[in-house]
Amino acid sequence: MSDTPTPRTGVRSAFRAWRADRPFWGGLLLTLGGAWILLTEKASLKVIMHIGMQGLAGYLLPALMVVLGLLILFNPTQRLFYSITGVLLTLGTWLTSNLGGFFIGLLLGVVGSCMTFGWLPDQEPRVSRRKRRKAARVAAPQGSAKEQPA
Repeated sequence: MSDTPTPRTGVRSAFRAWRADRPFWGGLLLTLGGAWILLTEKASLKVIMHIGMQGLAGYLLPALMVVLGLLILFNPTQRLFYSITGVLLTLGTWLTSNLGGFFIGLLLGVVGSCMTFGWLPDQEPRVSRRKRRKAARVAAPQGSAKEQPA
């Protein structure tokens, strides 16, 4: 038998390792926010509130949001610049693109940019509450938990 894992396990673990090395959720939310705003630009004329500057900025800012979100995913070393630029572009869609995609794209973009800005690459993985409690129970002696004062 070979030492290669099954394809499902290998792909899943490879994706998890790739995702752990970058601000995945922040980049994904910024990309989704830009895509949502681009979709609202294609809404019927009865729904469109404001495109602005003859439509150019209405399409340019969300397209740049999508590009920045993808850059965050595939080039995380420059995440601080991309996140600051992403939040500025996202706030710019408030004026140019249907109130930032009717607030949904605006919120997705701002939250994604903030998550990216706050991501720390060298941080230890967080231990779950269940594991911390279990370690505390094992470390504490049995009798010292409920001792009566003398």
